[in-house]
Amino acid sequence: MNGENALEKTNRINVLFDFYGPLLTDKQQTFLKCYFHDDYTLGEIASDFRISRQAVYEHLKRAEQVLEEYEAKLGLAARHSRLNAGIDLLEEQIAGLPAEWRQPLSRTAALLRSAE
Repeated sequence: MNGENALEKTNRINVLFDFYGPLLTDKQQTFLKCYFHDDYTLGEIASDFRISRQAVYEHLKRAEQVLEEYEAKLGLAARHSRLNAGIDLLEEQIAGLPAEWRQPLSRTAALLRSAE
């Protein structure tokens, strides 16, 4: 996997982990944190947990699959992305309004962003 794809995958897994991480087993959470958050190699994780690199790989693959299944069923990350895109657009449109209208609408946009 090239660098750009690896970065996209890491970002996606981290977003999904933010939404669904508590639904994973403790071991899945730990391995995902080590690999995607702390940038450990498979070998480093294997050494720390006294298991094979293949076992670490399989745990990571299964955890990624579970995260994707949750997203397919619940769609929370996609919803979050759509809402943020809508708020971004709203803020751009507010910036183009006369000054006297901007402040109350900007507060409303900030309220929407904080609710997410």
